[in-house]
Amino acid sequence: MDKKQVAIVGAGISGLLACKYCLSKGFNPVVFELESDIGGVWKKTIKTTRLQSPKLVFQFSDFPWPPSVTDDFPTQQQILDYIRSYATHFDLIRHIKFNSRVKGIRYDGPSSDTWREPFPPEGKWNVTVDDTQTATTQVYTVDFVILCLGRFKDVPNIPDFPAGKGPEVFRGQAIHSMDYAAMDNNTSEEFVRGKRVIVVGFGKTGLDIARECSSINGRNHPCTILYRRDHWKVPDWSVWGIPLPLLYLNRFSQLLVHKPGEGFLLSLVATLLSPLGWGVSKLVETYIKKKIPIAKFDMVPKESFSKEARSCVLCYMPDADEFFDAVEKGSIKLKKTPTFTFYDKGVLIEDDDTRIEADIVIFATGFKGVEKLGDIFESSTYRMLITGSPRVPLYRECIHPRIPQLAIIGFSESISNIHTSEMRSKWVVALLEGAFKLPSVKEMQKDIARWDEYMKQSTGEHCYRSSVCTLEIWYNDQLCKDMGMNPLRKNGLLANLFEPFLPADYA
Repeated sequence: MDKKQVAIVGAGISGLLACKYCLSKGFNPVVFELESDIGGVWKKTIKTTRLQSPKLVFQFSDFPWPPSVTDDFPTQQQILDYIRSYATHFDLIRHIKFNSRVKGIRYDGPSSDTWREPFPPEGKWNVTVDDTQTATTQVYTVDFVILCLGRFKDVPNIPDFPAGKGPEVFRGQAIHSMDYAAMDNNTSEEFVRGKRVIVVGFGKTGLDIARECSSINGRNHPCTILYRRDHWKVPDWSVWGIPLPLLYLNRFSQLLVHKPGEGFLLSLVATLLSPLGWGVSKLVETYIKKKIPIAKFDMVPKESFSKEARSCVLCYMPDADEFFDAVEKGSIKLKKTPTFTFYDKGVLIEDDDTRIEADIVIFATGFKGVEKLGDIFESSTYRMLITGSPRVPLYRECIHPRIPQLAIIGFSESISNIHTSEMRSKWVVALLEGAFKLPSVKEMQKDIARWDEYMKQSTGEHCYRSSVCTLEIWYNDQLCKDMGMNPLRKNGLLANLFEPFLPADYA
């Protein structure tokens, strides 16, 4: 039988992993990448950006970091080099078509209500691709599609403003962090030099941009961070000498919390141990408040550390002392407000009538990942299936029950996105080779509903986020069981219960 043709959209980390595992099982993958190089979100970042998770957590299971990378939190260039080395080692580059924009995908086949087989005889996807170098268009007909589009690039999220109060009335420049990151280092430095900059958003990107502006301009032209609410900033990956993976990335830690689809016994154990889970969260919070002066600057979050970890909204803050020193000296200013508008010279905080003059406003407000994912479908029905729910409804965070012969990898977040994408790539390829079958559409929808309910109860207002944070082991257990793998990856009961589960355990 001919090799099945698999189209993979995106050559970031998830796309490379999907390609590697497709090749390992004899499929014929073709990867379409808009850019001229691999790397995805890591290809264009801010100069000072580093990895947020320790490299021990953020690595390929069968391809460790080289000994030359000694820092626990590698730089952007080191990450790119690591990704390129992986692609070269497994000979993936020749399967990638660069400078290829996927305009849309269209399914020709039977009703999706009965989908259970990855390769029904009559089902095909037509993938329309523009070659941006030759200005030509080609349609590829394939047996299966894997979307590895990522959530954190391409479609910027800019807040909506009332008419006459948006960036159009501002005399300065208002851009998204995506545009700032696309500049080379010298250009971005000159862009902000001697300018009054407002950064909107206090996630990792907003933090990095503000620090760069502060180091360039100092107190003469302070950088203002405008943000809505406080989230826990993590200054270290060790709390009172205890590594955070020992507190949140072992099997025992996942006994302390309720899980989607848990039985009566696990539910009872989670209820009985919930005070211990509360205590672990308070231990971490106490350490952070002692380590960095968030109380002094009214930055203590309202939500618990554990809840924000489950929501995947934590932010690693390297060299936290330097940041708060810049705040003390006035080269970085913090302003918390739920809303703001523009006027000709800057921004207006209507709650207290504060006016902040600026030359540049940079929106570090994230991306419209759901919209980007939905827009690739030519079918309005499929587009609505993706975008019509508060949380993208994916079985095992990979498969939409009503969209046949298609998988999505890399959309749902975790502490280690490399490892999570690798597990999903293994799972999808095991499905393609027939190692297991999908349950019925109805059963898949029930499982999705259980995860939705879990997110509502455990993360509150962040329930729309696609995340498996703090439940990575429980989630991986489901994938392992589907594939016929033993989910207990370590030797001995105590090791399986108390040692952190890391990517190498799943090699």
